[in-house]
Amino acid sequence: MDKKKAREWYIFIKQGILETVLILPALLVCIPILLLVTGGFMARDELREGLAPVFTGMGDYIQWNWMPNYPTFENYKSLLFETPQFFVLFWNSVKMTGCILIGQLLMGVPAAWSFAVYRFRSGKAVFTMYVALMLLPFQVMMLSNYLVLDRLHLMNTQWAVILPAVFSTFPVFICYGGFRQIPAAMLESARIDGAGELHIFWKIGLPLGKGGILSAMVLGFLEYWNLMEQPLAFLESKELWPLSLYLPEITWQQAGYAFAASVITLIPSVFVFLMGQEYLEQGIIYAGLKE
Repeated sequence: MDKKKAREWYIFIKQGILETVLILPALLVCIPILLLVTGGFMARDELREGLAPVFTGMGDYIQWNWMPNYPTFENYKSLLFETPQFFVLFWNSVKMTGCILIGQLLMGVPAAWSFAVYRFRSGKAVFTMYVALMLLPFQVMMLSNYLVLDRLHLMNTQWAVILPAVFSTFPVFICYGGFRQIPAAMLESARIDGAGELHIFWKIGLPLGKGGILSAMVLGFLEYWNLMEQPLAFLESKELWPLSLYLPEITWQQAGYAFAASVITLIPSVFVFLMGQEYLEQGIIYAGLKE
């Protein structure tokens, strides 16, 4: 075997090993999704038999069939046509997530444009403070948020969840990176031609910075669609809860409903991720750029 042929075999084997190493973790990550999908089509008796070790302590390990013995749509039928509570919480999630993203567009995008384009006194110090606030977890800010919301009489309303998220610093940070990629000479040329600042923002800033904006929206949707801590802390009435808090309320007798509800809850996140994957990658790149 000549050296060229040996090198080709070496590259082929190396790529095969690399692909195997990458595929195995991916398959492990997909296993919970497969469990959700198959569990949603299992009958109650089959689920009770398979999950008995978890809920009753009888037996050693769960027994799971990757394909249901007797597939049924009963779980989805009961969830979609006989459980109005599910749609109430689903609509709550839609309202809260939609209001948060719209609010972040109205508040975060102009703020990011100001930090990226204009030079003013203490501008970098204020932006550094924004980044520092972004790093603080909810547990640190929970008490201060609670005191402010209680003083404004917003506790136990969905605005208690929406307003703190609207003024989040994370979309400012992501959009800032996108706006910083716009050449300063282009903006200066527009000013020389007589364009106003609002016109520049609308006609140049938004079109050229849409990668960072859409990335912030995709990341925001994935975060706020699955909110749990904020609603638990600020909402007492269960009819105000988002869909993410519906699943823990399901008992083991309703395991099939839990699987079906999990699949339906997952669908919007998967759809948004697939549609915005390109912009999500751009946002990650913008976040890693240094001035």
